Amino acid sequence: MPPPPSAPASRIGAANPYLLLTLTPLFWAGNWIVGRGLAPDIPPMAMTFFRWFFSLVLLAPFAWPHARREWPIVRRHWKPMLLLGVIGVGTHNALAYLGLNYTTATNGVILNSFIPVMIITLSWIFLRERLTTPQSMGVAVSLAGVLTILSGGSLAALIAFRLNGGDLLVILSMAMWSIYTICLRWRPPGLHMLTFLFVLMAVGDLAVLPLFAVEYAYGRHMVITAQNVAALLAVALFSSVLAYIFWNRGVELVGASVAGLFLHLMPVFGVVLAWIFLDERLAPFHVAGIALILAGIFVTSRYGRRALPLPVGTD
Repeated sequence: MPPPPSAPASRIGAANPYLLLTLTPLFWAGNWIVGRGLAPDIPPMAMTFFRWFFSLVLLAPFAWPHARREWPIVRRHWKPMLLLGVIGVGTHNALAYLGLNYTTATNGVILNSFIPVMIITLSWIFLRERLTTPQSMGVAVSLAGVLTILSGGSLAALIAFRLNGGDLLVILSMAMWSIYTICLRWRPPGLHMLTFLFVLMAVGDLAVLPLFAVEYAYGRHMVITAQNVAALLAVALFSSVLAYIFWNRGVELVGASVAGLFLHLMPVFGVVLAWIFLDERLAPFHVAGIALILAGIFVTSRYGRRALPLPVGTD
């Protein structure tokens, strides 16, 4: 008889999916705020590698007992696990950090905000998933809110937007994340949430290791300080371990298309966090954009089709 699920896993499994999907972009937005301070000291491949290395260390005491017991399931389903780990953990993050070395933060956030549209489009092409008319209207309203925040309410700012090499790297990163989100429906049945995440993190970190080695060989080294290590640990716990658990569970319960819309909350949280911690100005267009985004999410969530739960064992 399998052991009873752990208390944290049980609480997450029973949590409201919309709460989980709201906390996820909050944690990821915090990663952007922390990343501003880390960029001069930690190059992109080192940032990616150590982020997931620390995540593995934090998760191992909780995940290892499940992973040992469920290793035969992992071995039988190694192909989807390999795919999800490489695109959703490893190269997705590496490309995002690398792209932000060659483009502005504003361009990166604008591109990141189009992930919900990308998920919906890919779901329609490959899975024949469709949104209802109210859901489509909600997506449009939410996207209008994102553009309001990122353009400062100026049409000229949107017209002046141009792509460069860094933007293309970010777009490729976003495409990988969209594919990862859609492919979560093929998560192996009977696999505990912690086993699934632990294996994906290990695969993703191994995928980044050669890139980190090349970066190091070319003289780009991390500056090791107590502050930098503490920041990486915070990113590992909140933006990696908890955010991925919450995201995977939310996608499982409401489907990729509806879950993807919650990524529109990233610029909302980014604006508020920057206002609180970085003393950046909160302007009227920020408030208007936040209101539009929340309205769009409410409409799409309210009229969303509930996805059938996957057989996931002790979750």
